[in-house]
Parts: sequence; structure tokens; C-alpha cells
Amino acid sequence: MTKRIAVLVSGGGTNLQALIDAQKNGKIVNGEIAAVISTKEGAYALTRAKNAGIADYVLPRKRFDSNRAMTVALVKMLQDLKIDLVVLAGCMVIFTEELAQSYPNAVINVHPALIPSFCGEGFYGLKVHEAALQYGVKLSGATVHFVTAECDGGPIIAQKSVAVLDDDTPESLQKRIMEEAEWKLLPEAVSLFCQDRLAVNGRTVIVKE
Repeated sequence: MTKRIAVLVSGGGTNLQALIDAQKNGKIVNGEIAAVISTKEGAYALTRAKNAGIADYVLPRKRFDSNRAMTVALVKMLQDLKIDLVVLAGCMVIFTEELAQSYPNAVINVHPALIPSFCGEGFYGLKVHEAALQYGVKLSGATVHFVTAECDGGPIIAQKSVAVLDDDTPESLQKRIMEEAEWKLLPEAVSLFCQDRLAVNGRTVIVKE
């Protein structure tokens, strides 16, 4: 059966667009993006969903008094939509353990660094790249991983390194990591999941042939 995918977003939706393009080009095998859910009203990602003919929903963080209350409401929405895979694509809300408990090894996140570097609470968006440049690393990149109750602590599915240049700014590094790593790794990981080719053994993710 084709896996139903929900993509969670908060902003412009560039990673969402990479998934939409991959689906259009037949690169997501046995999966379809069934819903795009935004944590912010007016996010441009919703326009991307509409342009692609994908059902879009808004579940604003400001409507809830806590992340836990929002997570519980999100889980109900996902279950009502009969979602098989949840993809966090630039989603700026830290969901509580109810999400991973309801979808064990079925929530995927892309992080713009090589975990365990520059990850965890407080490391998001440009803050990740600012920290990498301040530290002086020569390589950064992106990580796609399963989501657990620990922020950025779930089993790693795939990583790709990207060179850090001497004249990089946080913005230029962010752009290169998106283009060279995030937009490639995320659709590949989603397709592997939808083909039932990802097996989790403790902290290790095995890709089955």
C-alpha cells in the first residue's frame, strides 16, 4: 500500500519543495504527500502545497498553551488523516514525546549540521550555521534522522558533508547545505522509508536491499 506522508512546516518550505519535486519526478517510491501542516498562518509553504494540489492545514502554535497540548492535537490530526510517515521539514516547534510514541521510527527530521555537532535545543535555522562558523569547522552538512523524545537524538538515517569556505556567511553556508545535502538526502530517506527499506537496530539504521 502507498504510504501517506504528512510534511510539517513553519516557513518558506524549501525542503517541502524538494519533496514535491521528487514526488513529481517519480523519486519517492510507494509514497505520496497527503498533507502539508503548517505551525504558522500565512507560511509560504502552504502556497507551495496549494500549487502542487496537496491538501494543506494550519495548526498554529499560538493556539496552544504548551508544546505538549499542540503535540496531542497534532497526533490526533495525523491519525484522522491516516498518515504513515511524518516529515519535519523546517518545522520550528519542538514536539513532545507523544509524537514519537504514536509514530515510532516513523517521524523523520532533517537537521542542517552533522549530528552530533551543532544540534539539540536552541540549534535551528541560521543559529546552526552561525555556531559552525564561530567554531571554525571546515566541514558541515546535513543529517536526516528519526525523531525520538530526545531533541536531535534519534537514529541517523543519512548524512552528507559540505565544505565550509573561508568567506562563508551563515546565509551562504545555509544555502549551500540546502542545495548540496538537505534537498538530496531528505527525498532519498523518505523514499527508502516508503519502500520499507529502513530497519532500526538500537541506534543504528540499516538500509535493506
